[in-house]
Amino acid sequence: MGDLIIEFSNWIWGTPLLVLLMGGGFFMLLYSGFIPFRGLKHAMKVVGGKYDDPNASGDITSLQALSSAIAATVGLGNISGVALAIGTGGPGAIFWMWVSAFVGMATKFFTCTLAIMYRGKDSSGHVQGGPMYVIEEGMGKKWRFLSVIFCVAGIMGLLAIFQANQLTAVIRVVMLQPFDLDWGQPSRWIIGITVMLLVAMVILGGIQRIAKVASRLVPFMVTMYFVCVFIILFKNLGEVPSMLMVILEDAFTGNAVLGGALGQVIIIGARRAAFSNEAGIGTAPMVHGASKTSEPVREGLIAMLGPFIDTIVVCSLTALVILVTGVWKTGEKDGVLLTLSAFEQGLPGIGKYLLMAAVLIFALSTMFTYSYYGHKCFNYLFGADKADYYNYFYLITIVAGAVTSLSVVMSFVDGMYAVMAFPTMISAIYLSPKVVAATRDYFERMKIMDKK
Repeated sequence: MGDLIIEFSNWIWGTPLLVLLMGGGFFMLLYSGFIPFRGLKHAMKVVGGKYDDPNASGDITSLQALSSAIAATVGLGNISGVALAIGTGGPGAIFWMWVSAFVGMATKFFTCTLAIMYRGKDSSGHVQGGPMYVIEEGMGKKWRFLSVIFCVAGIMGLLAIFQANQLTAVIRVVMLQPFDLDWGQPSRWIIGITVMLLVAMVILGGIQRIAKVASRLVPFMVTMYFVCVFIILFKNLGEVPSMLMVILEDAFTGNAVLGGALGQVIIIGARRAAFSNEAGIGTAPMVHGASKTSEPVREGLIAMLGPFIDTIVVCSLTALVILVTGVWKTGEKDGVLLTLSAFEQGLPGIGKYLLMAAVLIFALSTMFTYSYYGHKCFNYLFGADKADYYNYFYLITIVAGAVTSLSVVMSFVDGMYAVMAFPTMISAIYLSPKVVAATRDYFERMKIMDKK
């Protein structure tokens, strides 16, 4: 079964999906007039709360939506995903993660703008957002099969199995093995059940509690992680320029992987970027679709900050730590353990404990938000009255993730992400003229407002 999952993941992440994600994102970048660059300043003002409307329909503020989306993206994708990219694709994979992030900013702008433009209502009459509603409300009922495909893949792919797996690995290596307390599989079960109970206390409280916890955890965890990373980079400052050159050289030669398989390096970079910042997958539109706003373009501008913070900033810092400490040459393929080695090398004695604290917070915050995504997919398919049953299924799979091998877990998540990307990108490209027209109208109105 494990081999089949890995084979399916490798097959679906072939050229067609790469063209759809990278090519589609590049099309949106050009079609929007390079919105990630020209709209960045305005997006920062919006995040600061300048345009918040407390009377607008929705469940949470735009800042809470961004915090929740970043809680799901700035997480183990940045700690483990980057290490996994370097371990399997060499340093060059990081360059292709950067490329994916810039086109991903445009993708997120379009998908999250559409999430507000085409909000729908669930069976209880509550306003909802996300690719499934964009497809049904924006493209019409005849396209509803794409919504169903998206939601089925979302229910399966948006589980916290990767986070549970990597958190378990770190706790065993840092807290149990040094004291001969690791009993192998029984330890995995104990950790998995404990994490499941912690997550249950938050997610059973709904999106308001998830958003509240995420908006408090995210700034703290990012600050702590940044401080550790900057200390390690400062200690190895002389190595940084040469490692940046290694990334650029390897990006176009692929020398560090499979005897120079450049195509493989690009695919690995795009896969890890998609897992890290989720642009084009369709997750962020679900949480941004719950924002209290009546301005779709404004929400899109906020959402596009996600891939920039996530991949360009956080992933790059993690990658440099792994490269300057030299641990990437060890051949370690388990993502989080490679980053753990880098922190131990860069901050002897305390590095592994600080990373464990970061992993704990990153993993838990991601688990909180992912539950909301899957809940929305379940709600769409089976109705609001049955949606809460999903939370119990979600909690049980946390334990499953803790006791399963990393390669199977990662391939399963990758495969489901790929399936979700097809409906999301098809709807975004199909409805892109609506977004461009709304963007033009929005900025014209803002010019008039700013003059007053």
